[in-house]
Amino acid sequence: MKKGLVAFTHVQVAAIRIFFGFLVLLPFAIRSFKKLNPQNAKFLAISGIIGNLIPAFLFTFAQTNISSSLAGILNSLSPFFTLIVGIIIFRNRPGILQYLGILMGLLGAVLLVSNGDFSSFNGINIYALLIVFATLLYGINSNVILYNLAGLNGVEITALAFMFIGPFAGIILFSTDLSPAYHSTHFTSSLLATLALSIFGSVLSLFVYNNLIHHTSAIFATSVTYIIPVFALMWGILDGESLGILQVLSMMIILTGVYLVNTKLGRKKTITV
Repeated sequence: MKKGLVAFTHVQVAAIRIFFGFLVLLPFAIRSFKKLNPQNAKFLAISGIIGNLIPAFLFTFAQTNISSSLAGILNSLSPFFTLIVGIIIFRNRPGILQYLGILMGLLGAVLLVSNGDFSSFNGINIYALLIVFATLLYGINSNVILYNLAGLNGVEITALAFMFIGPFAGIILFSTDLSPAYHSTHFTSSLLATLALSIFGSVLSLFVYNNLIHHTSAIFATSVTYIIPVFALMWGILDGESLGILQVLSMMIILTGVYLVNTKLGRKKTITV
């Protein structure tokens, strides 16, 4: 996102991410179209809008005014909202180990991103609330996929959901003025970064994520959000950054938390409505 925002506006980065993802997924959507029916169409549209379209624009807008570290911490609220929405709306009853795992995951993510220095998170502004709202939408979407789209696999859900939101993102994109971005010296690098964001951050990750919900649980699937800082740290090491004891400890806490969330002893039965 940061690389894309160098040449493009936040609206353009979000629109390119969704529209290009739609183009890539179009062949899968055509192949899965026979699975579309009046019962699942509304939930696929809801999933596309609240799980992809709106968060894409919220995140890029927020990252024009807050740090990536803060964005990473706030993104870790997704499992909390998944848990809360599941309890309030879908009457899910997690076990004590799942609660403990979520808390441990969040603690590990905070420690890993901050490296023990919380001064970088001072002065949180209103833009941080945009990411909080986006994670709430992620929590709702995860439960919608689990409880209302059980008959579709991850590829089908992703492709059909993008079919509803892709054309709209295209309209937004081509209604903006792209000439400043095109004449920017960073146009190529920003475009490639945004396309990579679309492929890896939307298409491929959603294939896996949506399948993960069906094979495990919505809470576990969103709890892997905590692993994002781990991979960010790995990229940093490849770029020459050092690895400290606190960072190793933080990663161990995160992985332990994710394990506890998925342990059978920590899960209770879902009460069907």
